[in-house]
Amino acid sequence: MYPVSARFLASLAESHTPVTRVQLFLTTGEVKELEHTGGSVTVDRGQAIRRTCTVTVPDPALIPRTPADQLATYGARLRIARGVDYGDGTEELVPLGVFRLDSVDGDVSEGPVTLQGKDLSAIVADDKLTAMYRAAGTVVGAITALIQRSIPEADIISLIGDTPIGSRTFDVEADPWEGCREIAAAAGADVYCNADGVFVIGTLPDLPTTEPVWAVEAGEGGVYISGKRAMTSDNVHNGVMARGENASDGIPPVSYLAVDDDPGSPTYWGGPYGRRPLFYSSSTLTTTAACAAAANLKLAAAKAPNAAGDISSLPNPALEPGDVIRVTHEDGTRELHQVASFSVPLDLGGDFPISTISAKEDA
Repeated sequence: MYPVSARFLASLAESHTPVTRVQLFLTTGEVKELEHTGGSVTVDRGQAIRRTCTVTVPDPALIPRTPADQLATYGARLRIARGVDYGDGTEELVPLGVFRLDSVDGDVSEGPVTLQGKDLSAIVADDKLTAMYRAAGTVVGAITALIQRSIPEADIISLIGDTPIGSRTFDVEADPWEGCREIAAAAGADVYCNADGVFVIGTLPDLPTTEPVWAVEAGEGGVYISGKRAMTSDNVHNGVMARGENASDGIPPVSYLAVDDDPGSPTYWGGPYGRRPLFYSSSTLTTTAACAAAANLKLAAAKAPNAAGDISSLPNPALEPGDVIRVTHEDGTRELHQVASFSVPLDLGGDFPISTISAKEDA
């Protein structure tokens, strides 16, 4: 969860005044505070580009009409935040993301105008390779080089121990952002752009050992609106075999099979669910340990959909994918859920849908 005060979290369950802010950073260096009437920021760890936004503004003057307008708009960025106005002259805002402005659309005379954007990883993804590219060295070094190839001033934070990788040659037209994600997987990690517009290399927290960061409770004083839990076996795997082979570096083939080895799990390898392996290969994997890290990362995602939830609550803009939340349903049952995606509204009404990738009963 994004760092916020205890007062902030307590206010979410009380009557309070939400406040939202949208800033437009034009390529000219001008910054505009945008009056807005609606929109949302969607955050989804299942997507390559994790954060996207839609903003509705009433002013049709934002529609670019001249070459100068277009020059200022193409390449512009949005910075969005939501928080609480405490009513005593102070407020606490939480960033929701930094976005490349991708489209401006609306009635040129009366408005409204809809702005849409994607987080800064879209800049890396769209900067397709125009020449062969060789990534080598370490996980953090190779990812940093790919990101800063497109955004030289980009900030990159690593929350993992750096590890060496085998060389990986990407062809012309390859997607550098997918390359970053492949290299991160060699260390059992993800790479994404966070709410501050900073690139992060990190791992998904483990549900059983992670402390909940927020309580979503039904009843008086709670933020719970509704919830459901589902189970599915579609695209659910209980084993992942990761393989690496790098002939150009003279490294022999290596592999590792990670399985769901929890006898109490419904997807236990060799149990009633059977064996349903998934396969992954990359030349960046040069050791058995690297294969194991990649296999375990993908296994966590591959088996997670067997228990999922859809929760609706009052909005909490500080949530992050991977956060563990404690949910208390109307019948009193309690569960721990791991956040996968959510959508933060930019208007003052509406609920806050949260999808989770795994769930378990909480004593």
